[in-house]
Formats: sequence, structure tokens, C-alpha cells
Amino acid sequence: MTWVFTSKTRFYLHEDETLLDGLLRTGHDINYQCREGYCGSCRVTLTASSLPVTYDEPPLAMLEPKEILPCCCKVKGMLHLKEVH
Repeated sequence: MTWVFTSKTRFYLHEDETLLDGLLRTGHDINYQCREGYCGSCRVTLTASSLPVTYDEPPLAMLEPKEILPCCCKVKGMLHLKEVH
């Protein structure tokens, strides 16, 4: 089970749910467009993670250190995200 902690709340991801879908399900206001890792509009900043965040395919969007794309990243364990409203 994956637990996600944000400035707004904490929640767990359902089986096969993307981080983006979990954020939207729990009322977070997050921009997104492509859902494929191309545009980068859903990027968030990871402040801590109990396990590494991975991707099935490397995203094409440019990312700064500690940024992740909730639309296509693979997460497990516990995540802490910075300032997701």
C-alpha cells in the first residue's frame, strides 16, 4: 500500500491507481494535460520517499531534481509532496 502525504491531507493509492488519479480523487487542485509524461504540467515536488520513484518509460518532460510526474510515475511506500493544494 502506498501512502501519500500532502500539505492538504494524507491518503493511500488504490490498486493500479496513478498518483495523479489519487490526487484528483482526494480533492487536490492539480493541473494536467497529456497523462503520458510529455507535457510536464502535472509536475510536483517530492520532499521525501521511503522507496525510489520510478517510471516504466523515461518521461519526455524536463524535470528538476526532486520533481516527479504524478501522471506516469510508479510509487510505493510513503511519499511526502510539497505544497500540493
